[in-house]
Amino acid sequence: MTYEEIKRNEEINVYIRQADQTLIAQGYTEHSFAHVTLVAEKAGYILKTLGYDDRTVELAKIAGYLHDIGNLVNRFEHSQSGAIMAFRLLDRLGFPPEEICAVIAAIGNHDEGTGVPVSPLAAALILADKSDVRRNRVRNRDVTSFDIHDRVNYSVTKADLKINDAHTHIRLKLSVDTRYGSVMDYFEIFMQRMILCRKAAETLGLQFRLIINEQQLL
Repeated sequence: MTYEEIKRNEEINVYIRQADQTLIAQGYTEHSFAHVTLVAEKAGYILKTLGYDDRTVELAKIAGYLHDIGNLVNRFEHSQSGAIMAFRLLDRLGFPPEEICAVIAAIGNHDEGTGVPVSPLAAALILADKSDVRRNRVRNRDVTSFDIHDRVNYSVTKADLKINDAHTHIRLKLSVDTRYGSVMDYFEIFMQRMILCRKAAETLGLQFRLIINEQQLL
């Protein structure tokens, strides 16, 4: 089964849709189809660029698409509950055990609180997920009532994740409108994520670089 078939599976899409509804009720930023599709495509891009085989690239996309379904249960430890949910879904769809293992290990390790880049697929998912910072993830339209997560996401007008031609480093380049959030705000809430990104990049044989407003910070 392919990534495109997974995207068309209505049962899976119900879980993604309802997981995002749970986060809406808690005031979180967007975690629906825009986010999971972007993460899927970025994870696939990373492994394809590094020369991994087509099926591994496909599994990275599938893991990206499914990675946040655990938010339906609870935001706390959503990576673990999401991995269990993904196991059931993929098993019912007839995926072989080896592929199920690869996907659920990546999903179970994508959160910065407990995650470890245990495989190239997991590393690609981490980098793809943690690089999705953008203004249109913010649901709250009242700038005066933004919390720090709203401010940081809203301040990012452009985010670009790219591997260099020599395949020696992966760069996350952000354009930040400092009228809404400062660079220090970004580090206050995302430092743990950036440390995990560095570990993920190392798993893939890369160096991780963070550039904000043309200044290299990591």
